[in-house]
Parts: sequence; C-alpha cells; structure tokens
Amino acid sequence: MSMTKKSWIKWAIALVVALLLIGGVVRALSARKAQSQALAEATAPGSPGLAKAQSVIELADTDVVKLETLDLVQGVPISGSLKAVSSAVIKARVAGELRGLTVREGDFVKAGQIIARIDASENQSRVRQTKEQAESARAQVDVVQRQYDNNKALVEQGFISKTGLDTSLANLNAAQATYKAALAATEVAVKSVDDTVLRSPIFGHVSQRLAQPGERLGVDAKIVEVLDLSRLELEATLSAADSIAVRVGQTAELNIEGSPQAVMARVARINPSAQAGSRSVLAYLSIDNQNGTQATPNTQPLRQGLFAQGTLGTARTALLAVPLSSVRTDKPTPYLQVIEDSRVVHRAVELGARGTTGVGTGSEAVVAVKGLPEGAVVIRGNIGAVREGTQVRFTLMAGGAPDAVKKPPQKIAN
Repeated sequence: MSMTKKSWIKWAIALVVALLLIGGVVRALSARKAQSQALAEATAPGSPGLAKAQSVIELADTDVVKLETLDLVQGVPISGSLKAVSSAVIKARVAGELRGLTVREGDFVKAGQIIARIDASENQSRVRQTKEQAESARAQVDVVQRQYDNNKALVEQGFISKTGLDTSLANLNAAQATYKAALAATEVAVKSVDDTVLRSPIFGHVSQRLAQPGERLGVDAKIVEVLDLSRLELEATLSAADSIAVRVGQTAELNIEGSPQAVMARVARINPSAQAGSRSVLAYLSIDNQNGTQATPNTQPLRQGLFAQGTLGTARTALLAVPLSSVRTDKPTPYLQVIEDSRVVHRAVELGARGTTGVGTGSEAVVAVKGLPEGAVVIRGNIGAVREGTQVRFTLMAGGAPDAVKKPPQKIAN
C-alpha cells in the first residue's frame, strides 16, 4: 500500500514539473511574438517609431539639382580602333645585302633621315658597265656619221646613187638610237645606286623592324614601318539610319582604352557610298594628338590600334531635364525624389529623350522628364533611396547658415 502511495507522489511531481516547463515555453513564445509585432509596427510606413528613427536627413547643396530647361546633345554611339593618318613602310627598292640598320621600335626618325643601306657593289659595277656601253655606242655613231658624210659628198659628185646614201642614213639613225638607249641604261643604273640608300619619307616613330642587318633582301622586301602619331583617325561604322544625321565638323567625345581622360574628335570625312552587304556607312573622325610628337617626350600620347568608343553629337534640343542617375526605378513607375516644404516627396514622372549636357569631359548624362514644374529641387542619384516624408536639413556652412539658404541648388553642368 505504501509503495502505491509513493509512486503516485512521484508521478504528481513529474506532472507539475512538466506543466511548469510548458508554461515557460508558452510565455517565451508569446513575448517573442509581441516583440516582433512591435518591431513591425515601428517600421511600418507612417509609423511614429520610424518617423522618430528616420525623421531627418542632412544634405549638401551639391546633393540636389534644380529641374530646368537644358540643351540636350543627342547623338549616336561609335566605336573602333585608332589609326595613324600618315604611315609609311620602307621597302628595299633593289636587291642586295642590308647594311647599317640601327633604328628599332619606338625610335623617332625625321623625314629624309637615312634608315639603312643596301650593298651597292653590284649596282656600281652595273653603272660602269652601262657607261662603257654608252661610250662604245657613241664611238659607233662617230664612225657611221663619217660614212654618211662621205656618201653624201659622193652622191653630190655623182659617183654613187642616192640609194647608198639612204642606207648610210639608216645606219646613222640606228647608231644614234643605240647610243641614246645606252645613255638611258646608264641613268637607270645610277638611280639603282641611289636607291640603295633607304630614307624615311615622313617623321614619326618606328613601329616595326621587319629585317635585320646582313640579310639578303629582294625587291619590295619590307624593312621598317614608321607611324606619324601627331594625327590619328577613328573609322566609325554607322548604320544607314544613324548616318543621315552625321555631318562633317560634328564633334564626339571618345573614351580611349587605357586613357584616364576622354578626348575630342571631329568628323573629317564621310564615305559617300554604303558598304556592300551590311549597308553601313563609314565616317572618319580626326583626333589631334600633338603629344605624339618628339617635342613632348614626357607626355603619354595616344597609340595606333587602341580601342575607342564614345558618342557622336548629332543634334541639340532644349528640354526640361534632370541627371539620368537621379531617376529611380524601384517602383512600377519611374519617379524622382523631390524636396517640398523641407521634406522628401516621391513624384512619378514621364521620361523623354536622353542625351548629354555637352560634348566633353564635363558633360553629364541627362533625361527629359514630364510631370514636375521647372525649378523643382531633385535629390541626386548618389544619395540613394530616401523614404517619403523624411525631413531634409542642409549642411551648415562656416557662417552658420545652410548652403541651400545662401544660394540656390546646384545647376546641371551645361
């Protein structure tokens, strides 16, 4: 009987302990649920808790921009590789052994500078040979001339017929022609000696050295390539539709591979015919690259073969516009973050034409908008998303007054 009573007591104690544990777990879960609900209510839009946590944002006048009418520069994208306008490949004009080649890639050469020579021994011997042949031909002319003069006198005296005189005249003409041919051959031989001296036809830098001293070269063998980097050109391929708006003299801003700064280019020529097959049109943009001369060795000039891409300005339009980066698209409709009564308001806008505020390093991508009045103060895109209703306070200047009070918001670069 006592054993049954003790077992009942143990079970009762275990039940009480289990009930206490279950009650503690239920209370903990209820407290966590209440805490999560309170946090959700505090972060809900328009809640007092959120307004208290995120009620004020500080901005500088450079963080906002005034909506105003701008001249949008519209254009077409272009790309291609840079190419030197003037280049020359120095070739062997006569066959022979290459001598005296000392320039290498990167060396600067002047126009008319001697680059190398071809062994002229054979050519000089040929000059002597042709001169001797010319002397022999001249001596033959003298002999035939005396025969003609004698026959002419005999004809006048009636000792020989006129047929013999005609034969002497023909021989004289043939001898004179042979002499003139020998003289021409001598001139060709002399010129071949001059051609053994290789000169650079332009000033520039050596880009390739294609032969080595001591090599036996044939006629037209390539030896050195020289590039004039002072004037570069970009060959841009345009579609048929884009080419209609392109004119000679229009400017473009190009970003060059490996160059930290953009460069300006100008349309110099437009191919009058479309390319077969693609129906595209080629436009040639000139780039002034005076840093590519020997006069400025400490600068970093542009190089041939670098890839360039940019925008060719083809039209200007005056429209109400803001920086493209200021437009936010994290809602179904594009909108701008506008400051009204010192608070942030999200205003939906209709986007229009896109372009830049100019062609140059200071230009900025902008887009035309509808739905806001001119003069509205818009937060720039670098600030990021700001909750609607947030109060705005401008950073104080040294004098104690806000920047936005002392001067109007910063305008877009134009």
